[in-house]
Amino acid sequence: MWPLRPPDDRHQAPPMNVPVWLAVAVAAMLTAVIVYLRVFRPWQLTWGATPEEAERPLPSDEVVSDPTFDATRAITIAATPEQIWPWLLQVGVTRAGWYSYDILDNMGRPSAREIVPDLQSLAVGDVMGMSPDGAKGVEVLDLDLPRSMMWGTLPIPPGCGSSSRNPMAPPVSSPGFASATAGSRRRLHSRCWSSSRTSG
Repeated sequence: MWPLRPPDDRHQAPPMNVPVWLAVAVAAMLTAVIVYLRVFRPWQLTWGATPEEAERPLPSDEVVSDPTFDATRAITIAATPEQIWPWLLQVGVTRAGWYSYDILDNMGRPSAREIVPDLQSLAVGDVMGMSPDGAKGVEVLDLDLPRSMMWGTLPIPPGCGSSSRNPMAPPVSSPGFASATAGSRRRLHSRCWSSSRTSG
């Protein structure tokens, strides 16, 4: 009987050695994602709102009955609703801006720092611009001043041609709601609902 020969490992694949820095980087990324989803994301979606406010029904909640995105935020303002709403009525690109990161959402133009009388006649069906020319954006769906307003983007019904609405955008409800608190201070609530689901 011939003696056994040791196995020939010349054709075996060499063992994979993952660099330590890569393993640490992947672990850090996974940890960051978990912390963001479990801690920071819920906080981000309810900035300023109490748990009760986040669950409270707001006007026109029924616009998006089964949302895939839901954010409710709130802030206390030392002003009356009649003083607050003129600032909201004039928002939009080519209008007063969005009072946010102007370089991102207002084409670098500074948002207004005063009430613009010519921009106070907002009506249902008007567009609050979000495109560079202000022609495309969110449509005013409902106004109940000085209590609430709602704007959003709804899909274009088949056969209706083009309009200021975005045919690819899901339904979005973003009402603001001012409610009385102590003294002359008010709580301004903003709710944004959207759905990526299609009907039919």
